[in-house]
Amino acid sequence: MSAQGTAAAAPLPLRELLVELGDLKRVRSAGRRGSIAERLFAQGWGALTGGASPETVALQVTANALAATRLCDIDGAFLAAAGLDDEQASAILVAGFDAVTDQVEPELRARLRAHLQPPIASLPVGQLPDFVAAQAQQPRAGVTCPGKPRILLEPPENHAEHCLVVAVYGVVLSPFYRADPAVVFLAAMAHHFHNALMPDAGFTGEMLLGDHLWPIVERCSERALNELEPSLRETVRLARAVLPDDATAEGRAFHAADSIDRVLQIAQHLRAASLTMDTVLGDMELVHAGPVKDFQDRVLRDMQIP
Repeated sequence: MSAQGTAAAAPLPLRELLVELGDLKRVRSAGRRGSIAERLFAQGWGALTGGASPETVALQVTANALAATRLCDIDGAFLAAAGLDDEQASAILVAGFDAVTDQVEPELRARLRAHLQPPIASLPVGQLPDFVAAQAQQPRAGVTCPGKPRILLEPPENHAEHCLVVAVYGVVLSPFYRADPAVVFLAAMAHHFHNALMPDAGFTGEMLLGDHLWPIVERCSERALNELEPSLRETVRLARAVLPDDATAEGRAFHAADSIDRVLQIAQHLRAASLTMDTVLGDMELVHAGPVKDFQDRVLRDMQIP
């Protein structure tokens, strides 16, 4: 497969998986702060500062994200706390992973799947840089265009969620572009460093900053980079070198992931707004088969719901 010339620029069969992965920005659970995507963003940076290699972090975090598309927060930590051993927990995580990954490139799929098989590895936990919490607190701008009023969509995603989903998309898309998944992952995790300090005013705000935009972005990004120890800082800086253009395979994988996520984020709002009762009660079986199904149907009919 190639993204060059007249060939396809992106792998359509992965579309539905990417839609599901994007929903990790919106899944939350009692006792856990933030969405799954926000927490995976922190997990990734904690593992990197704890000494794990970018490749290990990219594959483990992506494998966890893929399993979570169907299992949500029924993750390794929960399953262990619920009394399951490694073999039992792994079987459940792999089942979640297998349910959504049939279109993932086979070699990459096997590498990702191995990270969910026993013994289930734990990523190291290093000190979180300040930019991790700051990006989780920084809302995305919504839909903006110079000269036009902003379109705000509530609730907004935050920059940690966006960066994590782009990073996971980048890994899943990397075989199509023949890109190094670790570089794409790291570049995506770091591509909004400036928004740890810089409020997001979107395309409109960027244009109004004029010649000041890139110097401000550079200074804010350096602040975040300087929170990392020298070796990791240089590794991240090298990964970020693919961000400005699509001249490299990694740059193409990143920009594909970034643009897909930006548009699918809006598509999710439109999908929710156009949801019908036929879909909810029919296709999704909200009132599903069971011993009281007939009675429930009578109740809804007599209450004229819907």
